[in-house]
Order: sequence, then structure tokens, then C-alpha cells
Amino acid sequence: MWRFSVVAVSFVTGGAGGIGREISRSFARHGYDVGIHYNTGKERAEALAAELRSVFGVKALTFGADFAQPESICKMFGALADGLGAPDVLVNNAGASDWRLLTDISESAWERQLDVNLSGAFHLCKCAAPAMIARKHGAIVNISSVWGIAGGACEAAYSAAKAGLIGLTKALARELGPSGIRVNCVAPGVIDTEMNAIHSKETLDQLAEETPLCRLGKAHEVAAAVYFLASEEASFITGQTLCVDGGFLQG
Repeated sequence: MWRFSVVAVSFVTGGAGGIGREISRSFARHGYDVGIHYNTGKERAEALAAELRSVFGVKALTFGADFAQPESICKMFGALADGLGAPDVLVNNAGASDWRLLTDISESAWERQLDVNLSGAFHLCKCAAPAMIARKHGAIVNISSVWGIAGGACEAAYSAAKAGLIGLTKALARELGPSGIRVNCVAPGVIDTEMNAIHSKETLDQLAEETPLCRLGKAHEVAAAVYFLASEEASFITGQTLCVDGGFLQG
């Protein structure tokens, strides 16, 4: 039997770093209890949870799982349901990029990109769906990338996984819509986060120049789009991919 919380519950994967941190803060700011997933950054996740409890007065708990291990995901989701209740909102934000030439992509590197950027989201949607179906309500927001739409040179595995996430979003929107569950996607452009800090200043400046708004995006701008799609303000929106890219794909 699922336990449903009186207060709305959100669960954010990769919820303590970069974009995920701002998504977690956004839901807490709006009164949601927040589950924060981490893989290796336990201390950072726990520090954020403490911040959300202190600043916003909500419940905030952390949950660890390696998305390369499906059984770890299922165990984590069970702990989430016990600790906070079945989530009203699932945000599949966890992701990792991997820059290398096609000919340098090993089988393990390819599989890791699919595990983190696509398969983990699939498993979590599968875990979250039964409770959402039971209450005829829920929202899932998947975080893809502009590279999942346009493709990125030297990012074949990442681009393929993020494109797959858009396909998963569309399929689940059709399948789960009759149960009152909305499934949407946000595709960030180049955002000023730790993930993009690996690039040189010259590369980032060039990407900013190729963006019509002439700058990199901020994590809180992505978080605002995620919250909108999860909220009742977007109650008739499903199966969509919202680009938060400063016009990059139109540039």
C-alpha cells in the first residue's frame, strides 16, 4: 500500500549539484517536501537538505543510488516512499557528459552514458508510475539537452542518451496521460554549472557568442522552467520539450 503525504512531495535526481540544486530549492520554496538523490556527493546532498529544512521549513531527505545498478534504484525508491511518501513530482535530472571521439568510445563508456542519462530515468518512471496512476495525478519532468535535439560533436553517447530521453518523454506522455499524469522535458542549452566548467574560457565565450541572448544560462532559469511544467500552471501541457537555451538552437 502506497503512503501518500498531505504535503506535495518532489524527488529530484542529481538533486544537489548545479541545475539539480536549484530545482530542489525551487520546489522547497513552493512548499514541497523534497527528496534529493545523489550518487557520490553524499555530503553535498545532506548539506542542501539541511538548508532546505532550515530556510523553507519543509522535509528534505537524501537518497543514494548508482544508476548503473537497477536494484539500487528500486531500493532507493522504496526508501523515498517510506521516508517522504510517494512523490507527486519526479524530476529526472541526473546526468553526466563524456567528451571523446566516436572511435575512442569504449563499450563501458557508452553503457555508462546510457545508464546515467537514460536508463536511470526509465527505471524511476517505472517505480513512480503505479502510485501516480493510483491517485490519478502526477508530473514527471525529464532533463534532456539541446544536444539531444541537435547532436553534439564528440558527444555521441551523451547526445544519443538525451535524444532517447525525449523519446521516452513522448511515449510516456501518451501512455500515462489517461491516468492524469503529465510527462514533459526540459532541454537546457549551455548553462553556467560545474559540468561545463571543464571547458576553456575561449570555448564558453564562443558558445555564448553563438547564443542569441549572448550569454550562458543560469541554473535557476532551468529550475524555473522545470517548476512551471510540474505545476498546475501547465495542467494542459504534456509530451513537450521546452528548450531553455537563450535561443541557441535558433542562432
